[in-house]
Amino acid sequence: MVGGGNSAGQAALHLAKYAQQVTILIRSQSLAASMSDYLIRQIQAAPNVDVRYRCEVAVGGSGHLEQLRLRNRDTGQTEPVPAAGLFILIGAQPFTGWLPEAIRRDQWGFILTGPDTGQDWPLQRPPFLLETTTPGVFAVGDVRHGSMKRVAAAVGDGSTVIRLIHDYLALTPPAREGQ
Repeated sequence: MVGGGNSAGQAALHLAKYAQQVTILIRSQSLAASMSDYLIRQIQAAPNVDVRYRCEVAVGGSGHLEQLRLRNRDTGQTEPVPAAGLFILIGAQPFTGWLPEAIRRDQWGFILTGPDTGQDWPLQRPPFLLETTTPGVFAVGDVRHGSMKRVAAAVGDGSTVIRLIHDYLALTPPAREGQ
């Protein structure tokens, strides 16, 4: 289980009911910063749940997952570990603070797109479904306000945006040489 938040802790405890061993892999040195105390206590009490701290993960295998390569962030040492499954729950907090203010976000930091752009939309034409408040800039996946927070939906957004970009480019006159 990759992730140190409540979702990862709850999922790890659920999986521990069925799996021989569950390991939680986190980048930080403690669960306390991102997980509720009651979950930390339950994880510590679970005999088949282990936590690996200061860890980065790479996967390996031939056609299917066979192993994880765990890298210690402090020492740089890498350790191969056999694995039959990997679950990634790395949070629902969008990392969008680096974006310019022109790309508007909701109060939680999710990017406004399409009809959600509302009064922030600057053009006469309506925005395309995945277009942000900056015309020609699109957002897809979990980072969008109102997204489904599912891999399949994010993949669908990714394929949909290709068509929307083509539609946007069809509306935009080509740049002339020297401009």
